[in-house]
Amino acid sequence: MAILDWIVLTGTLLFIVGFGVWKTRGSKSVEDYIKGGTTKWWTIGLSVMATQASAITFLSTPGQAFHDGMGFVQFYFGLPLAMIVICAVFIPIYHKLKVYTAYEMLEKRFDLKTRTLTAILFLIQRGLAAGITIFAPSIILSAVLGWDLQTLNIIIGILVIIYTVTGGTRAVSITQKQQMFVIMVGMFFAFFFILGSLPTDISFGEALKIAGANEKLEILNFDFDTQNRYTFWSGITGGFFLALAYFGTDQSQVQRYLSGKSIREQQLGLVFNGIFKIPMQFFILLVGVMVFVFYQYNSSPLHFNPAADEAVKSSVYAEDYAILEQSHATIEKEKRMLQNDFVAALKLKDYNAIEQAKINLRNINREELNNREAARNVITAADPSVETNDKDYVFIHFILNNLPRGLIGLLLAVILSAAMSSTASELNALGTITALDLYKRNKREDFTQKHYVIATKGFTLLWGIIAILIACIADLFDNLIQLVNIIGSIFYGNVLGIFLLAFFFRMVKGNAVFIAAIITQIIVIMGWSQDWMSYLWLNAFGCILVIVLALLLEGLDKMLGRPPIKT
Repeated sequence: MAILDWIVLTGTLLFIVGFGVWKTRGSKSVEDYIKGGTTKWWTIGLSVMATQASAITFLSTPGQAFHDGMGFVQFYFGLPLAMIVICAVFIPIYHKLKVYTAYEMLEKRFDLKTRTLTAILFLIQRGLAAGITIFAPSIILSAVLGWDLQTLNIIIGILVIIYTVTGGTRAVSITQKQQMFVIMVGMFFAFFFILGSLPTDISFGEALKIAGANEKLEILNFDFDTQNRYTFWSGITGGFFLALAYFGTDQSQVQRYLSGKSIREQQLGLVFNGIFKIPMQFFILLVGVMVFVFYQYNSSPLHFNPAADEAVKSSVYAEDYAILEQSHATIEKEKRMLQNDFVAALKLKDYNAIEQAKINLRNINREELNNREAARNVITAADPSVETNDKDYVFIHFILNNLPRGLIGLLLAVILSAAMSSTASELNALGTITALDLYKRNKREDFTQKHYVIATKGFTLLWGIIAILIACIADLFDNLIQLVNIIGSIFYGNVLGIFLLAFFFRMVKGNAVFIAAIITQIIVIMGWSQDWMSYLWLNAFGCILVIVLALLLEGLDKMLGRPPIKT
């Protein structure tokens, strides 16, 4: 990295942290610190989007598109429907009850133990996710730039802790506006740079056709296969339940829109998110597809993870790997020729030549995939501990090896800003839930507002330290963006079912819900570990299961004529 990149990177991050601390200093009441005063709808909308759009989004999503195409966008198809339900049902109830946390409502409807259980489920899954949102950019930047992994974890964690502890919810919301601006500017710069770097005779339309010929633009999949992670049906059902649970019951999101000064402001903020979230994800995936097109005309590494590359080249398998690299270089030359044949056929509008060129491209792509798979096998033989799934390294490799000075620093600022944005929301929510749903609710003494503000800050700091520790002992998974969604899917369906029971099943009492929730969580964890279905379907499965079990238990309780247990 050049000096200009360092200036852009450090200047951007320090400005965001400093601005957040300066604008939100002096919160003395729980209302100000946790709800953040009165926030405008556009701030709510941007804050909600920034909370979900972690560094994992901007590292993993382009790599996902590079390898698998645009199909991942189907994951978000259920989101607009979820926003409608939350605006119509959840927000009016939260506003009417004047709650600070989503789980306060559960005690009013059921009992303390159900509120506590749900809060603990949230703390487990969101605490893990907070560590991953720090770990994700750290491990990739560490591998690519040679920076120390643990130092990066600590730096990102400390930067987030400073303004989150200082300013609470308002600091998170205000800084997220700046972070979303940095993120989108950086992604647009990267997108237009890629287009400008393609051969002069390749237009954007032709670039899309090249991507399509290489099967990267297949957006819709209507297969009824529950083992397939990304289909229209998994997105519209599993994605709907996941979005409904995440935006409707996850305090890291609920806290964003509870800061709105009215129901209308809160609803407009979520509608904004529902309208723009899918286009944003579509654009980020499109950037990944354009990176794929870029590498059709420019050399790419056999494996994008530099740590894996270094490990195999210093092992006894170095010669085998060198042979695969030679094959990769030969395949790339042949692929460039075939891409030129395809573009020439397009310009001549020769249908037969176009179809033959597509067949040739698919054949060479299969050959390339087989060669890359052979390389992964060699890497595993050389060092089984090295990560061989390089999806998360594709975009950062492109940034560091192809972008001009200054823009590299901006894109790194995008990645770290996204990490800080998402982590700040999570720490803010974790501190709030611990302080209000566990600490305050289970204490007999009645303390001052100042005491609970200090307690919330203390718990936020504690969770920040825990998140850093989780990041320091975490390990890379199949794909980081999938890992976060898998963790959420294990817990979200159950939590959502509890809330739906509270909203729509007035006959069900707290004891039945409490027991049903524990049984459901055990079954869902077993289902995930035994791979019963794709993780997206776990959201619907858990939600339906807890509702059915609670209804059965309540019915059984009434049949046996047992008096309700006092809590």
